[in-house]
Amino acid sequence: MDRIKIVGGKPLSGTIPISGAKNAALPLLIASLLTEDRLTLKNVPNLADVNLLVRILRNHGVDLAVDGKRPGPPSHLGDTIHLTARDIVDTTAPYEMVSRMRASFWVLGPLVARMREARVSLPGGCAIGTRPVDLHLMGLKALGAEIDIDAGYVIARAPKGLHGARIVFPKVSVGATHNVLLAAALAKGETVIENAAREPEIGDVALCLSKMGATVEGIGTSTLRIQGRDRLEGTVHTVLPDRIETGTFAMAVAATGGDVTLEGARLRDLKVALEVLADTGTSIQETETGVRVSRNGGGIAPVSVETEPFPGFPTDLQAQLMALLTRASGTSVIRETIFENRFMHVQELARLGADIQLHGDTATIKGVKALKGAPVMATDLRASVSLVIAGLAGEGETIINRVYHLDRGFEQLERKLSACGAEIERVASS
Repeated sequence: MDRIKIVGGKPLSGTIPISGAKNAALPLLIASLLTEDRLTLKNVPNLADVNLLVRILRNHGVDLAVDGKRPGPPSHLGDTIHLTARDIVDTTAPYEMVSRMRASFWVLGPLVARMREARVSLPGGCAIGTRPVDLHLMGLKALGAEIDIDAGYVIARAPKGLHGARIVFPKVSVGATHNVLLAAALAKGETVIENAAREPEIGDVALCLSKMGATVEGIGTSTLRIQGRDRLEGTVHTVLPDRIETGTFAMAVAATGGDVTLEGARLRDLKVALEVLADTGTSIQETETGVRVSRNGGGIAPVSVETEPFPGFPTDLQAQLMALLTRASGTSVIRETIFENRFMHVQELARLGADIQLHGDTATIKGVKALKGAPVMATDLRASVSLVIAGLAGEGETIINRVYHLDRGFEQLERKLSACGAEIERVASS
């Protein structure tokens, strides 16, 4: 397996282009199953998770074409992918594919909505928690789907098609909101989703479905109203910028010092996280081209924060914030309220010299004068990038193993950081 080698201690300076949001690109790609027409998606990031989902969609019969890169457009614009699901040739999503990426389970709603049947593997466990699919199934049952579970597969049938319903989620679930929202676009009548997730990626999918012919009201709120259609049309849609990548690079700048413009970033999608970052003593400024982040000379102030569903502090930035706070001048506290087992990066940060104590869902971080480079092991996507931040801020050489986790969610990470002065390189496995 490839490794990443970092020699830390160098401030970042320059411009980092922000890629399209992975967490929007995945459900938008799945939306292609809802129509016979062509769906064109622009600014799709080139990531391992995207490439795996493309394989899954091809298995269902989706034809895909990717435009070649052209000179001229802004550097943060990713791939343009054309998808046409004229004929769905297979309504089964097999275990060997779904088990590698939980978001692929979201094909269940669109398949049963359009084809009136689907057989999709349960996604299984997850390194950061169990993340059950009970709310997905609750929502689809309310829309009229008959659900059975057999030999590890969810079998959904709707012989007469799906119909609108009022669905009240007992807790906020991004995945369940995506699945039900996609299915409701082809359901007869009105669907109301209450306690829906409010993430900007949900809104991006809703906007695309509106362009395809569904009517979606309440975008950005906890109540979504969807008027389904018998048939959806093709459209062209641009994936919004990745707020988690934005926050990650912002914390890398805060940890190392320097001055970086995050090109294409949207401040409104990450307001709370950037406010927390400002509380550490980091300067955050919105510009015409994105967001400028700088920390020149000042120390890092400690903060206390809890992860929450949007618009609160994102769980997907918890590990990155912790890496930053290992260098704070004082004691910080982070409470993780979304996922169990999402502190696996703590023992690896400790190898670099961090002082972190865990008590249930709470981490207490005492800032240290310096982190020292060491070999570390990535355990999941966000944990792996927290080790990158710590390595950049530390002294000496850090080697990060199992970096395939990074390739799932960060496009050209080493290239973007090295362009701003970081000493970072990928070392191919021998």
